[in-house]
Amino acid sequence: AWVGSLAMGMIFFCSPIVSIFTDRIGCRTTAASGAAIAFIGLLSSSFTKSLEVRYFTYGILFGCGSSFAFQPSLVILGHYFKRRLGLANGIVAGGSCLISVPLPFFLKMVGKAIGLAHTFRVLSALMLIQIFLSMTYRPILPPSCDSQHDGQDKLGSRSMRQQCWSQTRKYFNLRVFRRKTYRIWAFGIATAVLGYLVPYMNLVKYVEKRFQETKKDWILLVCLGAMSGLGRLVSGRIGDCIPGLKKIYLQVASFMLLGILCMMIPQCRGFEGVIVICLFLGLCDGFFTTIMAPIAFELVGPMQASQAIGYLMGLMAVPMTAGTPIAGYLNDYFGNYDAAFYFAGVPPIIGGLVLSIVPLIHQRMLKKQR
Repeated sequence: AWVGSLAMGMIFFCSPIVSIFTDRIGCRTTAASGAAIAFIGLLSSSFTKSLEVRYFTYGILFGCGSSFAFQPSLVILGHYFKRRLGLANGIVAGGSCLISVPLPFFLKMVGKAIGLAHTFRVLSALMLIQIFLSMTYRPILPPSCDSQHDGQDKLGSRSMRQQCWSQTRKYFNLRVFRRKTYRIWAFGIATAVLGYLVPYMNLVKYVEKRFQETKKDWILLVCLGAMSGLGRLVSGRIGDCIPGLKKIYLQVASFMLLGILCMMIPQCRGFEGVIVICLFLGLCDGFFTTIMAPIAFELVGPMQASQAIGYLMGLMAVPMTAGTPIAGYLNDYFGNYDAAFYFAGVPPIIGGLVLSIVPLIHQRMLKKQR
């Protein structure tokens, strides 16, 4: 299980580094390089027979490559769209759901037919196609750089320590954290995602254990994927109609509802009730995912959006990775998933409350400037 978990965690852990590469060498080169690394990771995984080696080939290589290929796809939209950025982001994010819904069934069928090794090779072919698709990215905005720092970096007038510190500040730019609204927004989301993955990772096992339902558990995955796709399309269009930072209220509503739904799962007395909750959980996922990039553009502007998204995903890595093991420990301790779902509902509610004050602080800062 750690092989897949490591790959998922690397997607978030590498995000701050990806943002630096995106700013310095562009979206096209970063995405194509990431797809190539992911292709090598998947292809090499098909030839490995050792679990320890697969930690590296799949967990690290494929995970890092996926991170480099994924994040530029969020940033590049800001180069082409402004007034309808939310809708464009919703269409792109919703398109992934068209694949994620049937993909588990496809992989299960292909895995039984040709085996795990050949399945890795089939997936590596998809990543090979991604390399060529990434070549279509054509950035319009100039690369983000600090001209003042570039002009001041004169090797003859500074010591070695000062030169190293100057280069570090140049490439690890933390200017986005100077904005109070961004700091609060990032902290709120990092808090909310502590329990974010718990229902998505444990619902199928919960249904099998609670209702002895093993033949229809696939319905839960379809409901989550389909409603997530619908939520991404709808939230993108709605976000374009909401001016400025008031878009954050969509995230507030999705996190608050997500927390309440998690706490309602143990109260379900039948499998049908869990299906209804899955429909709304998918909707919440779609709203949260789609609106993240447009809010980053509103908070820091298009020139620093890559850094903002990268650091945010880096902050999300630890709580998002830790939430599922904590839920597993609670399940082992109490003998059921009830405590795990109650635990998962608290962080999204707290995070939603924190996010709700960001527009108010932004308005207060504008009044002071005036």
